[in-house]
Amino acid sequence: MKKVVILFLLVLTTKGHSQFAKNMFSKDPIINLENWQKQRVYFGYYLGFNSFDFKFDYKNPVQEDIQVKKTTGFNVGVVADLRLQEYINLRFEPGLYYTKRDLYFPGVGTSESDYLREVNSTYIHFPLLVKFSALRTGNIRPYLVGGMSTTLNLSSNSKSSDDNFEGKFRVKQWTAAYEVGFGIDFFTEYFIFSPSVRGMFGISDELIRDKPINGPSPWTDNIDSMKSRAILINFTFH
Repeated sequence: MKKVVILFLLVLTTKGHSQFAKNMFSKDPIINLENWQKQRVYFGYYLGFNSFDFKFDYKNPVQEDIQVKKTTGFNVGVVADLRLQEYINLRFEPGLYYTKRDLYFPGVGTSESDYLREVNSTYIHFPLLVKFSALRTGNIRPYLVGGMSTTLNLSSNSKSSDDNFEGKFRVKQWTAAYEVGFGIDFFTEYFIFSPSVRGMFGISDELIRDKPINGPSPWTDNIDSMKSRAILINFTFH
């Protein structure tokens, strides 16, 4: 996704897009796509990247938290937008999200195979959001967005008969979250470019505990809940 951002910035430096920038930010810009907002329904797609984390709550106090090493993942998806009224839109943004997190369990064994668990996640993400747009100024229109989402984790290991005693970290297939964020619509001559930043906050516990037949689990027994949270950055094109 870094290559996408770099490519976009390079395109903006060309002569043609220098004229676009002049029209976009000048005092009296040419109004692009003036009637676009009057459409009842329109579509688009997005590319972006993410940073996922876990929030842990414990049954008993701990001296040292479980450590989460985050990486940068990527997002790709489509957008369906329904205009409810001039400043309010309902958006459905299904997409494919990939991310990876490493969990370090303090005090669990002495080898990496004991205290380290890699959590690779491939999500099919289903957010239903409400977009609150500000008054359009020239070719720029900022907005706020928020709503609920549900996610299917294709890499959950939820159906595995193995658990952490066999080195297998398991999470639930379906989770729920709420999302809030902001963005800006830039109206160009031919399309709308809309970068946005959102926070996603899990509301359901997604951990599958280890089986008690193997004895007390140093990995999951003291975890009361484990919920995903993330920062999502998307570049949307309509």
